[in-house]
Amino acid sequence: MGSNDLIRLSCKKAAASDPNLRYKFCVSSLEAIPQSHGADLEQLVAITLNLTISNATSITSTISKLLVEKQFDKYAKECLEDCLELYSDADLTLQDAVGALKAKDYGKANIEISSAMDASSTCEDGFLEKKGEVYPLKRENDHFCQLNIISLAFINTLAQDHK
Repeated sequence: MGSNDLIRLSCKKAAASDPNLRYKFCVSSLEAIPQSHGADLEQLVAITLNLTISNATSITSTISKLLVEKQFDKYAKECLEDCLELYSDADLTLQDAVGALKAKDYGKANIEISSAMDASSTCEDGFLEKKGEVYPLKRENDHFCQLNIISLAFINTLAQDHK
């Protein structure tokens, strides 16, 4: 099986197991990373987790920049501050997931990834509580959520394979 075949097969299986996972996003995200070519499933999980950590770091950087802009009212700034804390915590939680993956503790990795994924919905929910409030991180949040879903699906496959 070629390296891209494992990516496509893993993404296809993951998309079949979770209706929220977008197959094309999964394939394009992994194929864009040279280390994913020739990787086994455990390495693909590590690559996806590292992508997710990079994404969380990028989101915290974006939020920090947005907080210094004057375009947001008090409510939006408070939401952004909450999001900054959520994504900073998610970054640390995902680091713990990497450690669990290395220890082959797939159950703990699953819990950590699930916990980190909550940052995206909690952050967005804060903005949606006020009618008419624009959520400025929609695209970034969506990518973060997708990367977490991919990681979870791959971890679950690994856990099943190691039973």
